[in-house]
Parts: sequence; structure tokens; C-alpha cells
Amino acid sequence: MITGVDAMRRRRFLALGLGAAVSAAGCGSRRAGPAGTAALGHVSVVADGEHWAPVAQVYGRALRQRVAPPAGHAAAVPGPATRITVTGLSAVASAEVNQRTPLLEAATPLARLTGEPEVVVVPAESRLAGFDAFAAALLADPAAIRLAGGPQGEADHVLFGLISQGLGADTRLVDYAGYSTSVEAAAALMAGTVAAAAGTLAAWRTRIDRGRVRVLAVSTAERVAGLDAPTLRECGVRVDFSEWCAAFGPPDMGERARLAAVAACEEVAYSEQWLEACRTRGWKPMPLAGGDFARWLASELGRTRHVLRDLGLLDTHSTSCGVGCGNGH
Repeated sequence: MITGVDAMRRRRFLALGLGAAVSAAGCGSRRAGPAGTAALGHVSVVADGEHWAPVAQVYGRALRQRVAPPAGHAAAVPGPATRITVTGLSAVASAEVNQRTPLLEAATPLARLTGEPEVVVVPAESRLAGFDAFAAALLADPAAIRLAGGPQGEADHVLFGLISQGLGADTRLVDYAGYSTSVEAAAALMAGTVAAAAGTLAAWRTRIDRGRVRVLAVSTAERVAGLDAPTLRECGVRVDFSEWCAAFGPPDMGERARLAAVAACEEVAYSEQWLEACRTRGWKPMPLAGGDFARWLASELGRTRHVLRDLGLLDTHSTSCGVGCGNGH
């Protein structure tokens, strides 16, 4: 039975735009398939914005194969669709900054999918010879070293906030210019408008390979193969950070459907089809599902809110719901 609160959350979910953006091609299915997943009925996978559309499309195809009826079996009687939305850190942070409905009130966490390493870059001829020089400048006067990346309050900005926290710099003084695309951020960097920039490795790879920019550090705990750059941890900053994306169900998802969706997501995560797609497209698989994912997500959201407050982007008195709010788990 859907309560008034559940109905209100469903309306919030739709207003937020989750599940209404980019439909994954061919992801709808009828199923009578493996035991335990019949509770899903029809399944569609959608992206919460163009940034996640490629992942949603590939993931949707892989998921469809696991919830479709086996060959020779009749399709299940049509029923209500289960909509799975692929979204990520930037959307989560943006919702916090813009005071939209927090993700954990707007959706049910199912599984983490992939993560992209971020890089801190400077022009090839920058006076900042390495990360140590960058760190010293940030510590000496955070307001004197202008930084750039994606829109304010999103993943790149969060990364610079985490770095400043890790160094012990005054995070509220960080001077950050947000740009809508990496092309604009790169133009500002090469023009000398900003001293350093952050973004996904994929967004900066061409400029790195051409020698136009140097990588001071990568954000992940492990080095990136083929890239001569230390991790932030190697540089003395205890930060492990990825631009992650994950799968979420609707806010009023029943427990039976949630468990079925988690089981299907776990199966896809270790399938050769999905792993090969990740290898081909340069995505780093970060499989984590069900309760483990929900607990990790709570920690990640807490970290994100903390750094956004330190950057002066959130009201220090703002609060939002924790994992499982309104989802019955």
C-alpha cells in the first residue's frame, strides 16, 4: 500500500527528473525468467542526464538479458514497469547545492556501477613543477591560486575541496571557477586564467597525450596504468576519489522488487558482457550492491556534504535524510 508520504516522494522523484531523461535503447523487457527476478516485471534503464547515457545504454542491454524470459518460455503477463535510473556524484552534489530533494529521498539505492579517476593538471610550462609545489601554494594562500573544473559544487569542485581539507588549507578561501565543459576549462587553463584544473582522466587524456598539460596527481588510491603521475595518497593527501555512477530504483520500490533488482545488478556486474564493455570504453568497474552499497553511499554523501559546507556552498544547518529514508530498509 502506498502511503501519502510515499506518494509525495514519488512526485518529488518525478519532479527531480530521475528516470525521465535518456532512455537506454532496447532496455524494456517482459520476463518470466530466473527465480527471484519475476518481481521486476518490465524493466527500463534510463540516464539522469547525457553524461550517464552511455553507461545506461550498455548497462540496460546487459540487464535485459538477465531479466528476459529464457528461450522457449512464454513472456510474463505485462505489468508495471520497474524503472532503474543511472546517475552519479555530480548530480548528487548538485542536488545538495541547489537544495533539491536529496537522492536518498528521491530514489532507492541498488548498485554502484563504475568510477572514473580524476586528475589535477597544469599547463606543460607551469611554474608548478609537481604536486608539492601546488600544495605549498594552496597552503600559503588558497585565494591566490585560481582553480578550475566543471560546474561549481560538482565533482571537480568537490575534489579540490577534499584536497584542501587533506592539506589543512582554509577550504573556504579556495578560488574556484566552474565551467560547463572541459573544453572551456582547458581554454582557461591554457590562457593562464587559472593555475590548475581538475576533471576526469578521459576528459583530459588527449591534452595529456599531446603534452599540452601535465598531471600533478590522480585521485584514485592506485596509480593509473600508462600514466606517469602519483596518487594523492602518495603525495600525502589521504583522499581516494572517483567520479562514480550507480543504479537506483524508484523511491516507493517494494522490498521484493528491490531484492530482485539488486540480484540482477550483481549478476550483471560480473558478467563478461559488462566487463568487456567497461574495458572497451575505459570505464573502471566498481561493483557494490544492496546493503553494502547503501552503507557506502551514506558515507560518500556525508563526505560530500561536509566538503560542500567547508567550501561555503551549503548552509551549515541544512540536513537531509539518511539511507533507507522512506524505503523501508
